[in-house]
Amino acid sequence: MLIRNLDKALHSRLKARAAEHRRSLEEEARELLRTALARQETKPRENVVDIACRLFGPEHGVELDLRPRGRAPESPLPKFGER
Repeated sequence: MLIRNLDKALHSRLKARAAEHRRSLEEEARELLRTALARQETKPRENVVDIACRLFGPEHGVELDLRPRGRAPESPLPKFGER
């Protein structure tokens, strides 16, 4: 495989990374491609909403009788500052 028009900064970073891992430039590129593709093949991570639904979904919870939002309270609100 031949990669053309690789900018100098990217080539330098790849070369430094290869040296850090004591690999050839070619082996470092292979490893980066292998790792990137393996990450794509793994099952995507669950997000918070998916986890909450799985743990606390309808089959795991209770029904609560909540009043609709925006409804006026049944008792008068306290008046602060009055005696």
